[in-house]
Amino acid sequence: MMPGPWELILILLIVVMIFGAKRIPEIMGGLGKGIKSFKRSMETDDAPPPPQEQSPQPPQEKTESK
Repeated sequence: MMPGPWELILILLIVVMIFGAKRIPEIMGGLGKGIKSFKRSMETDDAPPPPQEQSPQPPQEKTESK
């Protein structure tokens, strides 16, 4: 259920009262930068490198010293 126009106006007024009209552009700018950064990171294909095969090491013999 989506909020109607009166509910959106009421929410906007509450946000303006809490943060003040001067801080809202700063908050929205930071939010926009965060979204852009997230989109850029999602677009890059950062596939992990394939695992390197390690040659098996021969078992080491245990020597007891007396």
